[in-house]
Amino acid sequence: MTLDFPMVLRCEWLKRRRSFAGWLVLGGALFTPAIIIAVRLVQHAKLPALYANPAFWPSLWRSAWESMAMLLLPIAAILATSLVAQIEFRNNAWKQVRTLPLHPATIYAAKLAVILVLIGQLLALFSVGIWLAAAVPWLFVAGVPWPSDMLSPSFVFAQNARYFVDCLPIVAAQYAIALHSRNYLVPLGAGFVAWIGALGLLQWKYAFVFPYTYTMLDYLGGEPAGKVTVPAIGTAPYALGYAALFAVAGYVLFATKRQKG
Repeated sequence: MTLDFPMVLRCEWLKRRRSFAGWLVLGGALFTPAIIIAVRLVQHAKLPALYANPAFWPSLWRSAWESMAMLLLPIAAILATSLVAQIEFRNNAWKQVRTLPLHPATIYAAKLAVILVLIGQLLALFSVGIWLAAAVPWLFVAGVPWPSDMLSPSFVFAQNARYFVDCLPIVAAQYAIALHSRNYLVPLGAGFVAWIGALGLLQWKYAFVFPYTYTMLDYLGGEPAGKVTVPAIGTAPYALGYAALFAVAGYVLFATKRQKG
């Protein structure tokens, strides 16, 4: 697997061009920042006071992340995973893939790595989008001061890493389902039902046992009012545990499945 993996990863990365995964990442990352920019340009009279606020950057970061943590990141993980995992099914190419002298673990890991890179790109572009949400109104509206005390790179990286870990169970679960089903509606339907279920469970004190809740719990757990119950050890250990469980289960299903396309 070690020697073949870079080659297979490169091939899988090239194949992802056959899907809309790239556009999904771009649109998902810039959707909220674009709305923030539009609203602030319309309400430009309020910008001088807003940009002079010492808490400008934390407030912008927090408000931008609400839609990402609650909606866009889980949905993007569901859609991107299904798009990448279903490429061979859509092209009836699994039989050709099975004839290659590759270990199933190599194929499984390469596809999963592509999905994880896409999620990483989504988070990185979203961080850039948040900066643009501050910069664009500042450039176009006269008399607006540049906000002081920008968020440190270490803070941005740590926040992105937290949410990346939080969405790993979603990716792993969706990946297992998508590779096992020829019908792309099955993983999409399962993912959307699970996401809606996660929204309904947020007020439950044991919501952390459901693996689709972690991006939401991580965000809402930072609210002063304490709207949700977050475990004392945080969501990361649960997310990593579920992700490992789903990844192993998905690989077993993938490696033992007789008919793949």
